[in-house]
Order: sequence, then C-alpha cells, then structure tokens
Amino acid sequence: MYFLSGWPKRLSCPLESLERPLHIQTDPQRAFFAVLFPSQLSIWYCRPSVLIVSYKELTKAASQFGPYKQAEWRPDSTMIAVSTANGYILFFEIPSARDKYLYEPIYPKGSPHLKGTPHYKEEQCAPSLNLEMKKVLDLQASITSLQSMLEDLLVATADGFLHLIHWDGMTNGRKAINLCTVPFSVDLQSSRAGSLLGFEDVYIRDMEYCATLDGFAVVFNDGRVGFITPMSSRFTAEQLHGVWAQDVVDGTCVAVNNKYRLMAFGCANGSVQVYTIDTTTGAMQFSHKLELTPKQYPDIWNKTGPVKLIRWSPDSCVVMVTWECGGLSLWSVFGAQLICTLGGDFAYQSDGAKKDPLKICSMTWGSEGYHLWVIDGNSSSNMKSERNSNNEAQSFGILQFQFIKSALTVNPCMSNQEQVLLQGEDRLYLNCGDAAQTQSPRNTLAHSEHSHSRERGPFSGGSLDSQGLSTLLGHRHWHVVQIHSTYLESNWPIRFSAIDKLGQNVAVVGKFGFAHYSLLTKKWKLFGNITQEQTMMVTGGLAWWNDFIVLACYNLNDHQEELRIYLRTSNLDNAFAHITKVQANTLLLSVFRDIVILFRADCSICLYSIERRSEGLNPTASIQILQEVSMSRYIPHPFLVVSVTLTSVRTETGITLKMPQQACEAESIMLNLAGQLIMLQRDRSGPQIRDKDNNPNQRKHLPFCAPVVLAQSVENVWTTCRINKQKRHLLEALWLSCGGAGMKVWLPLFPRDHRKPHSFLSRRIMLPFHINIYPLAVLFEDALVLGAVNDTVLYDCLYTQTSAREHLEVLFPFSIVERTSQIYLHHILRQLLVRNLGEQALLLAHSCATLPYFPHVLELMLHEVLEEEATSREPIPDPLLPTVAKFITEFPLFLQTVVHCARKTEYALWNYLFAAVGNPKDLFEECLMAQDLDTAASYLIILQNMEVPAVSRQHATLLFNTALEQGKWDLCRHMIRFLKAIGSGETETPPATPTTQEPSSSGGFEFFRHRSISLSQSAENLHSKFNLTKTLSMPSGPSVKRWSKDSDCAENMYIDMMLWRHARRLLEEIKLKDLGCFAAQLGFELIGWLCKERARAARVEDFVCALKKLHNDFLWPFPVIPASSINSPFKNGKCKTAVGEQLLKSQSADTFVNMEMDTGISTTPRSRSWLGTISSSQREMDTVSSHGPHMQDAFLSPLLSKVFLIGDECSIGSATDLTETSSMVDGDWTIVDENFSSLSLTQSELEQLSLELASKGPHKSQVQLRYLLHIFMEAGCLDWCVVIGLILRESSVINQVFSIMQSSDIDGEICQNIKTGLDAVDKWASTDCPGYKPFLSIIKPQIQKLNEIVEEQVQPEAFQPVNPSKVPEQANPRAEENRTSSSHGTNPQSDAGSSNASRHEEDKAKTEDEDSFQEGSYDCVVS
Repeated sequence: MYFLSGWPKRLSCPLESLERPLHIQTDPQRAFFAVLFPSQLSIWYCRPSVLIVSYKELTKAASQFGPYKQAEWRPDSTMIAVSTANGYILFFEIPSARDKYLYEPIYPKGSPHLKGTPHYKEEQCAPSLNLEMKKVLDLQASITSLQSMLEDLLVATADGFLHLIHWDGMTNGRKAINLCTVPFSVDLQSSRAGSLLGFEDVYIRDMEYCATLDGFAVVFNDGRVGFITPMSSRFTAEQLHGVWAQDVVDGTCVAVNNKYRLMAFGCANGSVQVYTIDTTTGAMQFSHKLELTPKQYPDIWNKTGPVKLIRWSPDSCVVMVTWECGGLSLWSVFGAQLICTLGGDFAYQSDGAKKDPLKICSMTWGSEGYHLWVIDGNSSSNMKSERNSNNEAQSFGILQFQFIKSALTVNPCMSNQEQVLLQGEDRLYLNCGDAAQTQSPRNTLAHSEHSHSRERGPFSGGSLDSQGLSTLLGHRHWHVVQIHSTYLESNWPIRFSAIDKLGQNVAVVGKFGFAHYSLLTKKWKLFGNITQEQTMMVTGGLAWWNDFIVLACYNLNDHQEELRIYLRTSNLDNAFAHITKVQANTLLLSVFRDIVILFRADCSICLYSIERRSEGLNPTASIQILQEVSMSRYIPHPFLVVSVTLTSVRTETGITLKMPQQACEAESIMLNLAGQLIMLQRDRSGPQIRDKDNNPNQRKHLPFCAPVVLAQSVENVWTTCRINKQKRHLLEALWLSCGGAGMKVWLPLFPRDHRKPHSFLSRRIMLPFHINIYPLAVLFEDALVLGAVNDTVLYDCLYTQTSAREHLEVLFPFSIVERTSQIYLHHILRQLLVRNLGEQALLLAHSCATLPYFPHVLELMLHEVLEEEATSREPIPDPLLPTVAKFITEFPLFLQTVVHCARKTEYALWNYLFAAVGNPKDLFEECLMAQDLDTAASYLIILQNMEVPAVSRQHATLLFNTALEQGKWDLCRHMIRFLKAIGSGETETPPATPTTQEPSSSGGFEFFRHRSISLSQSAENLHSKFNLTKTLSMPSGPSVKRWSKDSDCAENMYIDMMLWRHARRLLEEIKLKDLGCFAAQLGFELIGWLCKERARAARVEDFVCALKKLHNDFLWPFPVIPASSINSPFKNGKCKTAVGEQLLKSQSADTFVNMEMDTGISTTPRSRSWLGTISSSQREMDTVSSHGPHMQDAFLSPLLSKVFLIGDECSIGSATDLTETSSMVDGDWTIVDENFSSLSLTQSELEQLSLELASKGPHKSQVQLRYLLHIFMEAGCLDWCVVIGLILRESSVINQVFSIMQSSDIDGEICQNIKTGLDAVDKWASTDCPGYKPFLSIIKPQIQKLNEIVEEQVQPEAFQPVNPSKVPEQANPRAEENRTSSSHGTNPQSDAGSSNASRHEEDKAKTEDEDSFQEGSYDCVVS
C-alpha cells in the first residue's frame, strides 16, 4: 500500500531563530504548510520546500498572548487561526500578491521550456504571500483543541465549553456550549434524559470533525471517548447529542477517516482503537485495533508509552501513528501493519547498539501522501542557544519522509490486473518490466542491489530470460520508469497511474492532462498542444482498454464533464480522441471486457459499451450508453465509495452451468462502500432468460437486483474476466483484502460431474485466510498473491563517530521496497476441509496439480495443521490432521509430502503425525513398491529414530538391494554409509560428510582403470604419479582398500556379501555394462573378485547368447557382408582397412595401415604418455569418430547416433578425411604425412569402407568395451576376453588370449570352454549371422592352435593368477599383442599389419577413454 523510500530529508531554515518548531500543519490543498514556533509563524511552500513568509510576534504581545500552541487553516487556505497558551486565538490573513513570485526558473539557452507556458510560474516557483494579523480573540480559558468545520471554527477550552466561531463576522457568530448540558448515551435510541458526563471538570482534550458522519469525535480529559453529532442543522446545546464508546477509558488523541467513516482513538496503553458508527442505532461500534504484538516486537511492544499522534493519509488508505517514547508506525485502513520504526535497522545500529527512537512532536502528510512532514522532538530539545547560524540552519528539526504507494490507493480499477504498479512522486515501479526488457536487451540495467544515488532511486531493474510465471515472480528488483520531467514540472503531483493488461504500457495523470509511456520503445508521449493538456483535469481515474486509454475528465474550457478515449499509437491530441459528454462529475471509472462503468457524484452508476472502429489511418473507439443505475437510496455520501467494479460473479452457479456463455458476462456490480462490499446482481428472474437471443444488446439491459452486503472491512477487491475451464474455482472467485484480518475468497462451489447440486449446499462460500504480505495483485491461475515489502540497509559504518550524530544516514537506515509473493492455495484447501467440503477441495486441488509448487502446497498444509494440533495445550475435540492426511493420500505425492513434512518437524511431533498418516514401516514399503527409492531413503531416517537398530538395518538392506538393482549409485553410496553407521552402534543420523569419502562416478572409474594398466604399480603410486584430477572426491590411500582391509569388521563383511551377490547376478545375467558401472560407481574391486569367481560366476556358459546380449547392451550393430563382396571377397587381391578400426581377411595390408612396426615400446612410459597427450589428441580423435553417424545415415538404417562424441563437423568427400589418423611414436601423437592425400579409392572400395565404419557401435560403447576387456584380461577371465574380442572383431585380442593360454598353465576346462564356445559361434555365424564369417576366417589359424593345446593338456592344472613381479609386461595388452602376433601368425606380415592397425585403434580408444574419464564428462549408464 504505502512504502518508505530512501532516507528522510532535513529542511534547513534560512532564518536565524533560537526557537524550536513545535507544530506543523498543511493547508487543505497541501500546497503550503505552516510551522509554529513559540512566538513565530512561518508559511512554507511544499515543492520546492522553501520558506515563503514568516511572522514574528513582538516581545510585549508575546508575553500577553503566551507561546503559540496550535494552528488551523481555513478550508480555502486564505486564513490561519493560531491558539496561544493564555487562551487567545489569533486570526492571520494570507493575502496573495498577484503574479509575484519569490523564485523564477532560469533555463539554459536552447531549452524547450518556454515562459509562455500557462501556469508555469505557479508550478515552478513559490508564490509571494503576506501574513497579516486580522483579529485577536480572548476566550479567557486555556484552549485544548482547534478544529475547522466547514465555514466555522470549533474551539474547545479547558473550562468545559465548546465555542463555535465564524471565520467571517467572528464576534456575531459566537456560540458557547457547556458540555455538561449535552446529553450522552450509549446509542441514539436510548432515553435522552440528562448528561452521562457525571461531573463538572470534564473538558475536551482532542477532537476532529468528520464530514461524512456529520459530527466530531472527541477525547475527554478523563480518557473517555465519544462522538458528538448535531441532531439538526442548528448547532446549539439543545440540538447536540453524544454517544460513548463504553470500552475506552484511557483515550489520548483522535483522528477521523472521512472516506471509510472511521474514528481512530489513541490510548494510554499504546494501542489505537478504531470505531465506526452503527447506522441503525447510532451507537459507536468497535471495528479493529492497531497494536504491536509481542511476537513481532518482543522488546518494545508494551513499552511504547501512550499514543501521541494519529494522522490519516490524504487518500484515507493508511494511518501513521507515533508514541510518547518515539517511533513511527504505518497501518492500512483496516489494520495491516506496513512499517514500524521500533524494530530492526531503525532501532539498532550495525554493531548491535540500540538507537534512541525518533521522538515526534507534530506531523502532517504532504500532497498525495508522497511526503510526511515531521517535527523531530530529539533535535529540537538538543538545540543550544550558543550555536552559530551555520549549525542553526543545519539542525532545523523538520524532516521529510518519502513514500511510494500502490496505484490501487487512488485508481482502484487496477485491481483486475495481474501486475503490481507502485507510484512515487516522480517515478513508477513495475513488476512486469522484465517481459518488455527481454525484447530489448540493450536497455537492461545492471543487477545492483542498491543504488546510493537518489537520482536513480533505490532500485534498478533486472532482466529475466524466462517468460510467464517467472516473469511476474522473478527477482526482487523493480523495473523503474522515471516520469517525464517536462510533464512533471507543470503537473506535479502524480495523482493516478495505470498499466495495461500485458504490462507493456503505463499512463500517468498529474494536476492537468496525462502522459503515457511504452516499455517496449522506452518513450513517453505528451500532449503536443500544451493548452489541451492544461484545460483537462482527470477526475475519476483512467484505465487501459486494449490499445486505448479511457479516462473521465473535466473540461476547464467548456466547464463540462467528459469521458474520453485516446489511441495509444496516434499522437496525443484531442483531434484523435473520442469524447462523450457526461451529466455529472465522475468519481470512479473501471473497464470490464468491452464495458466502461462510471460512478458519478450523483450516486448513479452508468454503463457504456465501447467498440473499436477502423476508420481511416488510425482506428478509433466509439462509446454508447447501455444502462444507468441510481444508487442514491443506498449510498449516504458519494465520497464513501472506494471502488466500483463490474464482474462476472453470480451467486447461482447453476445458471452458468446451463448457459456457459453467461459466465463471462457483466453479471454483477461490486461496490466498496466505506469498507462494506456490496453486490448488485442482474435480475434474471423475469422472462428474459427464455427469450431467444435475437438482439445481442438485449441481455445487457437486464435490471439489477437489490444490493447485498458480502463482506465488511474490505480494502481491495480482485476479479478477472478471463475463462479457464480447468481452473474455474480460481477464476470465478472473488478475492478480498481485509487489512489486519488477512484475505478472503468468495469461492464458487460446483457440483461434481455436472450432477444436480444439493439443495442444502450454498452456491458460494466465503473463506478467510491469513497471509504474511500485503497483497497488491492476485495471479488467479497460478494461485499466488503478489505484494511488496519494505526492507532496510544500514550505512552507518560509512561515517566517523565524531560526526555521526549529525547525519540522517546514521540515524536512519536506507529504505528500499522489494517484490514478494505468497502461495495461498493451502489455506483455501484447509478451510474447505474444515467445513467438510472435501469434494470441492479435491476438485480445486486437482485443477492446480500441475503447478510447479503444488507439492509444497500439500506439505505446507500438513505442516501447519500438525504444528497447531500437536502443540495445542487443550484437547482438540475434532482434529483436522486425519482429514488432511486422508486428503493428501489422493495424490501421488503423498509419500514424499509426509516424509518431507516429518523431516522439517521436530522429533517430538512425529508420533502424532504418523498416528494420522500411517506406520512409517508401511510407508517405506509402499515407496519400495512404487520404486520411489529417494523417498524410501528419507523414511529410513525416520525409522532409524523411531525403531530399534535391527529394524533400520533390515529396511536399509532392502533398500540397498533395490538401489543396486536399479543402478541408483548415489543412493547406494549413502546406504553403505548408513549401514556402517548402524553397525558401529551409531543411533543418530550419519554425518552428511563422512570421514571416508565415497569415490565419485569418475573417481571410482579412474582408480580402477589405472589399476588395470599394470599390476606392478599399486594404486597409491599411480595416484601420486599421475596426479589424477578428481571430479568430486577420490578415495585416499587407506580407504581405497577398505573392501579387503576392513573385511574383518562384520558390518563391512555384510556389505561386501551384498555387493558380491549383486556382481554375481549381473555376470550371470550377462549385464556387463551394468557391472562396469557398478564397479566404477561404488569402488568395487572387480579384478580381485573376478579372480576368485573365474571358474564359477565369471565363466561364459553360452558364447552365442553372451555375444547377442553384448550387441544389445552396447548398441553394437551385428556385422553384415556388403553385396559387392559376396561374389568377390578378395577384390583386386586386397581390402581397405579404414582408420585401423576394421580388420578383414587380406593378402597384404594396405601401405598406409602398415605405417610403422612397433619396436617394443616399454609399458610405463607409454601409460604415462596416454595421460600426457590427451589434450593434443582430443581434436583428431573426435574428428575421426565423428564419421560414424554420417556413414551410417548414408548406408544403413540409423542407430543411436546421439551417443557418439561428435567433434568438428567434417565433410566426407574423399578418403583423405578417413585416413587422417594419428600414429603413435614413443608416446607422441603425430599427424600422418600429407602424401596420403594423393590416395584415391574407387566407388566400390569407398562403399566397403563406409560399410565397415557403419558397422561399428557408438564410440562410448567402444570405450566401455575396451575398459572391460582390460579388466577381464587382468583377472584371467579369458573366455570373456574372447567374447569381447569377437564383438570388437580384433584378431589381436584373440591372439593375446591364445598366447596367454600357451605361455601359462591354464586350466584345461577354460581352454575346453573357449574351444566349445568358438565352435558354437562358428555354427551360429554360418546360419544366422554371416557377417561374422570373415573375422572367424582371420582367426582360424589360432583356433586350430587352440585345438592342439586342448589335445596336449593331458592333466589340467589350476590356473594361477599372473604374478606382477614375474611378468611385468604381460599386464599390458599391447606389448603382449605385438609379441604374440608376430610369433604365432601364419602370415607374419599380414598379422603384424593387422595387429599394428589394431594397436593404433586401441591406443586411440584408450586415449579417448582416458580423456573422457579425466574430464568427468562421461557416465557408464545407457543414456
């Protein structure tokens, strides 16, 4: 509503005066303010804040009159009455010196400002005024209160009299009324016999006249409060009657709110009691109370002292309260607290020291409520007479606080918008600027938290990339629009502002005319003809209708009320406006769909239809009157109407179900009459419903029923004219803001599945709910309330201690306004459940289930009910928690909601919660059945605290096994930690960061990958040698071997058993991919385990089945034979080998393949060089591997190409692209010589090459297969090595296996198994997969050798694992491969060539393997 902005300013007084100011009062138009000193009266101009004239009393007269006390302006601002301590009233006249000004603006040359502008002097410069004392009146008693009442001045004196003095003819019109003769009663209906004052010494201490109640609120010296009203037009003792407020006995001061007919009485206990008058009985009726709560202000809530001053803002929307001990607090009209300076940064310095609160002896609001003028009691009392004039000017004790307010306060038609718009005196704050900014990124302001410069204001806008909901919520910054200075100069202050539905255009109205701004073009449009601007005065506000601005104004030239429509896109000129004359003065305006509704000063409501017409270049809008409704019977005073809105809300939802088109029509008028929400519905009881809809305007002429009061204490109303069949509850509801009572929603109740509604069920229901922010807009579909909140920043550390007392920046924090929002759906659902409307709650909840924060809504509802009921001291007769629990079970998020709520609630409440929602063990099992393992893990924490360790272990084991099966590795790591914690006797939740850190996904892989490079090097050596980069955490030396070293611990053994069992199951089911991930993620020592299981689980029972399964798992295509090679497989006597990836039977290998014979590169340097050359080789590797999918697209049906690691895009135009491989010389990568570019291939050869490339699987799978190959090779699982060698179609792998079998004492069973398996594969290839035949032909010599080995082995011996110290080379497949391929091949040259090519391929893949794992960019799970 109202928000503090920036720091307060201090006025400097140009006059040397040793007196301190004691009273400040603005004139009724708020253009001037009077400042009283004990013997001096000053008149100041508001903008700029300059002194105009000062009257100094002579010493002799000053001693006669006594010090000045109070001042009161005449309603037309031509006189001031000043009361003095000795009972005198001094009347000062303020004659204006015509066309004389104290200051004159001087413009630079070439400035667009012209002196010919009408009114320029009045607006720019302070007028020259004089002060002349006209009359002195002696009332011979101390004056306690002065009050201007229409053409009279009402004066209360301490002798118990009321004096009525005319501003003109003062002596003739004096009437003194003795209060003892005024009858008082509880209400106007009781007997009027005698006064209830009861004793003589009663007098009025404070009073204020209320025009709309026609009487004045009074506070007596004994603390009682009342309201005195004249029973007739004659103001005499006989005609006055008073009513008491029975409950108030400690009143100190009073202020009245004319718009809402409220009287606020300050009390000695620090609270403010707000009363209104009951219109039927005339009694004083309690409305609400303004008081600080111990919850928010525990230190000060009962130490404020009595209320000193109360001041309502000019628009009557907020009230400012101050206490004897100091401080300011701002409240909305019905009691929502907006600001209080007794807490937070206002009360404490940045070092925690307490500040003295600001003591205020007088305050008054400036124009439109943008300023609050305050006399600072602290600085006044500190003034020393010996100060020099410089200090004097500085410490003049008048402060000006600056405020920003919501556009709703003055232009309530903004309530059907979903944007928040705040207006300051020279700028606008929008929450919707983000959408516009994303379209124009160059104007995006920096995200600075606070701007110190007042010029730019305390906020800067920011930009958001996303649109929609996040645009409205987004960040906390505003989009700030500076109002055009040319318009402000002659039209300050800004009175109204409005924003269009899309949030892209804003319009502002000042003293005269209006201006509008586009957020897209960042440009203002002002009237080209300034005379047109200065002759129109907007009276009833303005609104946007599509691209048009609709406003109600008074034409000063023709003295005529008008309704005008201006097109946004055309020039701002009356020539382009559509003007309609209106009979009476328009007070309020609103737009609903294509209808404009006006509320006029004669208490009538007028409906106009508005229509767009495209004529000529610029489209225009035409207006046509539809209907007039007189409300004078129901409205006592037109000024009391706060807002008027057309809505589609009806009480009979049944009708809208039958005729859905009526759901979006103007069905009712909502009128906020001084806080009472009144609804006028269209009367459909007549024959109009049955008429055929021949004339579209016919239905709009339906009369309105008698008004019905819907709610009390209403500040704002929100409704929308949009339709959404999915969210009818929210869109057809009416939203009310009720100040301190929170919000209310008038919700429609729909029968389910279009059944006939129950006769006893009301069609709508009013549900109250509390929110923590002040609502400024409602997002209907998103179930959100948008608001703003004041925040503060301390800058007192910027100043030294010596000068600290002087600076306002030290005394006050810098105030900023932040955007905020709140969910309200859980409040509504809960209210429906309380009222046994569970079916309606379900309908509403299901319609909102797609909202991103819906799970949070359910959690909030459960949490709030649980906290209230479980901590209640009284027994609850009808608890709501079981109902809420049952309600939440209707949603799939039930299990998560319960456990999240429990985790955020203290342990003491868990038993109460689970008594309602069910046993946590059952809920845990439900999670497992629903495969929701993360939620199940959360339930484990609950079980661990509520059950014995054995139960926790049992459930944790269940979850661990399930997580293993599903490959949830993170969860598995947590479960291992959890089980260990239980085992070590810990009964509390295991720490979040354990001492033994789990290896991350890349960490586990890295360690074991290097483990498999060479058995002669331990993991610790490798770790220090290669200085591996870790993604998250890498196991430290001792903890790496925990599986073996700690296995004597029973708990570790228990965990190991589960891991072994899982690994065995994966191997039996031939899930090698899962096995690799499992080992890498959980740091499982696969090699050691495989060694033990070599003859059991790690045996391949069925080679063909394993081969098929691996093809499937790794997305590896089965090989095919190209059509061209079926007849002639040895075309031209040789075959091409592409990139060293595919080996086919050939007489002699191509020259470019057999580039170099490897001459025994040693193991360790090479393994080091893999790591050293990753970065340099990455580009070439990616380039080569990127050809796969291109080829595949060209020749075969495409596979899962997204798994490929695509490098630079390369066109495959010639064989040069395919032959740019890298060769490895002494561990360094070098590009192949350029003379290969002369190579050319025939079409058929190219086809064959392409086909070979296309028959490769994804690069990722290749890396994984090679990794597994090394693991199996080290573990001695030779049958698996053969299977992987077959899939990769690399004879070098098969050669290596056979050489191991020859050189070592291998178990005969293994040899026999491999022989049987290869025979089965050969048979299968002959029948089902001929693509394997070429490769099987290549390795045929080795298979024959194998047969010889099997026959030779007379007595099989147990296989001994390779001892690293004896055979250091054997662990390295490449060294082995080079040796065996040359010694055992039938054709040495071809085998050497093929092994060399294969080695290049392997090196390449190995390097890529290294690279991808090093960067942590690769996960083993199939994407």
